[in-house]
Amino acid sequence: MKKGRVKRGGALAWTETIGFDLNKPNGGSVDGGTLPETKMKARVTVTLKNGVLDPQGKAIEGALASLGIPGIASVRQGKVFDIDVTGHDAPAAEAALITACEKLLANTVIENYRVEIVG
Repeated sequence: MKKGRVKRGGALAWTETIGFDLNKPNGGSVDGGTLPETKMKARVTVTLKNGVLDPQGKAIEGALASLGIPGIASVRQGKVFDIDVTGHDAPAAEAALITACEKLLANTVIENYRVEIVG
């Protein structure tokens, strides 16, 4: 087994066995092997910022009241994206999803987003 250093998330960590650099494409094989592609599950939740009017939430609130469902004080509508991400590095996957939110998934002027790696 090889001993070495591997850089993870900006910090160096010692490891007893190292065959791959997780910060390089295709695993940056050190010993000629390759890492199999793994899938991580992520959830991106997009919600309206406080103070932004939510007409769709108000419509849902009114519909629930007209259906006789008790105890609903208010409704805010949002979006949830369940995304499969390939790779080996959860922080890199999270960074890619943040970029996706900034560029496409959320209108950052009126919406907040939360990125979670769930598995």
